[in-house]
Amino acid sequence: MHSEEPPPPAVRQTQTYLRHLFRERGLKPKNKMGQSFLVDLNLVDFLVNSAELNRDDMVLEVGTGTGSLTTALAAEAGAVLTVELDPALHDMVKETLGHHAHVRFVHADILKNKNHLSPQVLDLLREGLKRFGGKHLKLVANLPYAVATPVLANFLLSEFTFERMVTTVQWEIAERLQAEPGTKDYGALAILVQSLADVELLRRLPPSVFWPRPKVASAIIRIWPRAAKRALIADPQRFRVFLRDLYAHRRKNLRGALVGMAGKTWDKATVDRKLRDLEIDGNARAETLDRHVHLRLCEAF
Repeated sequence: MHSEEPPPPAVRQTQTYLRHLFRERGLKPKNKMGQSFLVDLNLVDFLVNSAELNRDDMVLEVGTGTGSLTTALAAEAGAVLTVELDPALHDMVKETLGHHAHVRFVHADILKNKNHLSPQVLDLLREGLKRFGGKHLKLVANLPYAVATPVLANFLLSEFTFERMVTTVQWEIAERLQAEPGTKDYGALAILVQSLADVELLRRLPPSVFWPRPKVASAIIRIWPRAAKRALIADPQRFRVFLRDLYAHRRKNLRGALVGMAGKTWDKATVDRKLRDLEIDGNARAETLDRHVHLRLCEAF
């Protein structure tokens, strides 16, 4: 009997390697899918190290891409579920990395729509967690720009308990996620995420560390979901809708924004009475108020 052949050695995916790979297969990066591959190998290592993986961890990767990060995740985690929308990349990576028995390759859109995740991916994640039975679920990804915000928000609001999320995002999104009251970047996204988790900026990334180069800077962030924060929100999905509707009228003061909220029929007198009961100034702008005040407003309105 012959012993099984060992798996091929992991390839370090430099820009030169990827250019050759794409030429060889007749492929081109797709701008509409936000395909910018992380080619600074030290940053790939930094991303993985920031996740602090071990064999008790199951990892969800959104955007398999060319499999560079997938390979690094497979070397550390007990199980990996990796999702890719581009059929050509999905087929290529499954062909080259399919020898990893603990990696599940999924060809799917991670989003059903802006406010909902793919039911197919959610079912596979439930199935994988049940079968694997590990201690922690972690999201580690080089997220495509177009889906970064809805992916993070939807998973924070989901039934799944992530120990942490370590991802690349557009620098502008990193600023919005960390924004404090009274700053230009503070709004519905910052309030929602900070009401569910702690956000940590780990590294600013110039365009040069990606191929093809994006036009803007990026960041590596680490998000720590907090059960204690979530417990303060009676209905997280309702809170999300409330914030969305409140910040649809960002230029108005708080009274005007509440009166003008979509689908609501409060008059100014009712709004003023409720705000007086809450001891909140109706002339203030919503973006000057901290997340705790927004939670009180959501409960009252």
